[in-house]
Amino acid sequence: DPSRNTPMTRNENERRPVTPWNATLDDFQSADPAMQRCLELARVAARTDLPILILGESGTGKSLLARAIHNSSARTKGPFISFNAAALSDTLLDSQLFGHEKGAFTGAHRRVKGKFEAAHDGTLFIDEIADMTPAGQAKILRGVEYGEFERLGSETLFVADVRLISATHWPLRQFLEGYRFRRDLFYRISGLILTLPPLRDRPGDMRSLIAAEIVWASRKEGKTITGLDRKAWERLLAYPWPGNLRELNRVIRAAVALSPGETIPADAVLLEATEGGPAAPLPVSVSEGSGDAPASGTDLTLEAAERRHIRHVLGLMGGNKRRAALALGVSRSTLDRKLFS
Repeated sequence: DPSRNTPMTRNENERRPVTPWNATLDDFQSADPAMQRCLELARVAARTDLPILILGESGTGKSLLARAIHNSSARTKGPFISFNAAALSDTLLDSQLFGHEKGAFTGAHRRVKGKFEAAHDGTLFIDEIADMTPAGQAKILRGVEYGEFERLGSETLFVADVRLISATHWPLRQFLEGYRFRRDLFYRISGLILTLPPLRDRPGDMRSLIAAEIVWASRKEGKTITGLDRKAWERLLAYPWPGNLRELNRVIRAAVALSPGETIPADAVLLEATEGGPAAPLPVSVSEGSGDAPASGTDLTLEAAERRHIRHVLGLMGGNKRRAALALGVSRSTLDRKLFS
């Protein structure tokens, strides 16, 4: 929503409306030491043309920070092109990033520029870059390293002057060791690495973030909300916010909409039922997840052992089948087939 005042950047004394599209690093405020270190490094990054890798959980504001770096850099007058690399086949990835010529494949009725070309003289932001397949990573290496690319269906070599910012929700260790990400590509995209702390690790920022969200939500809902009652504050401050800023925005907007008066009551604060953080991993029994001897009567066939391992990995991934399939190096359909065969 281009009219939204983001809670990470809103400045009460700022005369111009701050939105995700025009926010600069000067608009970011934080009392949290980890967030302050991230912002200090981001300001250094904005003064250079080095490629940047942003690490952070889903909902922490990686795309917002990327745009603010662009808006604070010498490329601010150029385009900011955002691209999500997750869940695309290699062919679609190639077409989306580098474009295609008319007739390059069925349905290609006209020439189309890719994101790389569209970002010329500006910034290309590749979100969830770790979700690229190994083949997809190989396709972008030349473009990232030399700024050279070919449209699908063309043998002409094009050059684009692009500043690259990438992001992933994977922790750095998993990103490098457990995710089969190409080291040569990693070195090309990580001139500087920024880490956005999760919301649960920023207690010193919570009151200002909540207050800013209430101001924005009140404006959107056409209400005048002056505060929260004590129990509502306690619930919000005690909650671990597994969905980070994205979840905070949803919860506060719903609370404002549900509040009958000018003060948000506790029963208008709709949090996850557990109020205990991210969903717990699926339970893993001793016979499924440990190195101990299987219990008596356990199916000892190779097929059953494979199924137990898949369930164990699925548990480690919090029940997310897409992540489990990626960690196992199989397709989602193969995972389902082996799991339920």
